[in-house]
Amino acid sequence: MSFTPTQIPDVILVEPNVFRDDRGFFLETFHVDRYREGGIGLPFVQDNHSRSVARTLRGLHAQRQRPQGKLVRAVEGEIWDVAVDIRRGSPTFKQWVGVTLSADNFRQLYVPPGFAHGFCVLSETAQVEYKCTDLYDATDELGLRWDDPEIDIAWPIADPLLSKKDAAAPTVSEAFDRLPLFGE
Repeated sequence: MSFTPTQIPDVILVEPNVFRDDRGFFLETFHVDRYREGGIGLPFVQDNHSRSVARTLRGLHAQRQRPQGKLVRAVEGEIWDVAVDIRRGSPTFKQWVGVTLSADNFRQLYVPPGFAHGFCVLSETAQVEYKCTDLYDATDELGLRWDDPEIDIAWPIADPLLSKKDAAAPTVSEAFDRLPLFGE
């Protein structure tokens, strides 16, 4: 199993060992000791699962007072997964990382607390599972515009399918006072 820091070192790409044979495959999707050694040490307290159709874009989502770290993987189809540093005062503030996660490549992306998360579906459908380091709190939810020019994410799809809430999300500038502080 490999744990590779991305260009934003707190965001970690996980590539598990996959054991394949004529019957199929086997892999560990989480092992607390291995993940801690790989730099992912926060406990996970909630698991989520979504299914989406082609061109769906979910995000950018975060929480302010109860920030969630997320360990994301695609269990069906293919997504392009994005983590954006939204911690005011961080040396990587407004920088983003995007990686392809798929049922075929078995990769996972660790999105640390203080980062906004989003993904778009590249296949006909995709199912995504992710572990969270804190519980979801609807009153603490923070959404940011997926196409904010200040962040300038190079999404690999045009004209995405969005929820009404995601389509109406504010820009980083509009939400600045609600963003977490670096080191909080």
